[in-house]
Amino acid sequence: MTTEPTASPAVDLAPLLAAQREAYRRVGAPSLTERRADLSRLRAALIENRTRLEEAINADFGHRSRHETSIMELGSTISGIDYLHKHLRRMMRPEKRHVAIHMQFGSARVEYQPLGVVGVMAPWNYPLVLALMPLATALAAGNRVLLKPSEFTPTINALLEEILGALFSAEQVAVVNGDAAVGAAFSALPFDHLIFTGSTAVGRKVMQAASEHLVPVTLELGGKSPVIVEKGHPLDHACAGIVFGKLVSGGQTCIAPDYALVHEEELAAFLTHYEAAVVAAYPDGPASEDYTWVINDRHLARLNGLLEDARTKGATVREIGREAPNANPRAMRPTVVLNITDDMTIAHEEIFGPILPVFPYRTLDEAIDFVEARPRPLALYYFGHNKAAQRQVLDGTTSGNVTINGTLLHIAQDDLPFGGVGASGIGAYHGIEGFRRLSHAKGIYVQGRWNVTTLLRPPFGRMAERLLRFVLR
Repeated sequence: MTTEPTASPAVDLAPLLAAQREAYRRVGAPSLTERRADLSRLRAALIENRTRLEEAINADFGHRSRHETSIMELGSTISGIDYLHKHLRRMMRPEKRHVAIHMQFGSARVEYQPLGVVGVMAPWNYPLVLALMPLATALAAGNRVLLKPSEFTPTINALLEEILGALFSAEQVAVVNGDAAVGAAFSALPFDHLIFTGSTAVGRKVMQAASEHLVPVTLELGGKSPVIVEKGHPLDHACAGIVFGKLVSGGQTCIAPDYALVHEEELAAFLTHYEAAVVAAYPDGPASEDYTWVINDRHLARLNGLLEDARTKGATVREIGREAPNANPRAMRPTVVLNITDDMTIAHEEIFGPILPVFPYRTLDEAIDFVEARPRPLALYYFGHNKAAQRQVLDGTTSGNVTINGTLLHIAQDDLPFGGVGASGIGAYHGIEGFRRLSHAKGIYVQGRWNVTTLLRPPFGRMAERLLRFVLR
């Protein structure tokens, strides 16, 4: 099926937010036991509904491997929930802080308090994990949540609404479905925090809408995430990793390698190994059971438009892997693009599909300069065992996160923060950073019985002078 959105009727979202905010004021912050119980119930529901979730996502994509959904979505969500459950006591524990020497009779600490109501806007490409990990993190931090999934995945959205509705009251978790107009209204609500995952263009609009109420935002965007292959690195190893990261979910992954930088002397060999890796992963080409379709006709047309623009302007466009003449058109064949020039759209626009532009480089400095001349990406990948070269890349580039000698794997590390920088996003979640992102760090000072600062009250005298000389020495 082709999952194109339909228009939604006008929806008044303010009562939903007001009900959750009033419930938070009335009930207060949940205890450690209550938060862990929420996480445990969510985890159990995902396991119980595994097959239904796999089938719903498959229906929205037209075709998506159930293994891919379980590995990339269910597995990641369960792992993240388990991490939060295990470490939540430590995350919630107040932190003792240093007290200035002239205030040593007092004490200082930081307590992490729930923000209140968090809005979550989830994308279509990973409609489960990118909806439920922000949700789980918000619940772990003691918040209530309004969730707005993408209109492009109506089947999984309906199932999530059913599952979450059975687990939580609408005063704690509520799902808001609808088209872009509903999304715009959602982003304009006066949340205590708003998490948006999606394109940079929409992220700008979301941030602008949120600014009307000074709502703090976490934006997980994207961009053109590069992969650099060190000269001399085994190309079979590099290409296997790049094919995995590039073609999982049909290339529709925000941290997928967008383009590859390969040493000019190894370009031909790289293409040979890349095609071999594609054939090994998808032996029946686009008709392979494990190959995911492009989400809908609109996105397929956008991808074909990128290729046509590049071809018209002189690029070499090469489809690779096995042919599948009878495959659905949305099962887009893996493609590499060479001889790219700066006037081509594909050189600047995030691809989000099974297309890999390949650029040659002569020196590692040249490859680093190429990356740094562009907006900062959400992820960066480097294949190479030379420690000095790894350090050179890490120090010379700025990106969201990095995986060395692999792709995508940094997002599977539950104790690492996940987030972009610059055009690829604002803020990070996952790990303790996620808990703290969705909490208010309240600083508390408790004055002791003896308070030296009373000597700094008027009328000022000799003791004030002595104390000032000590402090300002």
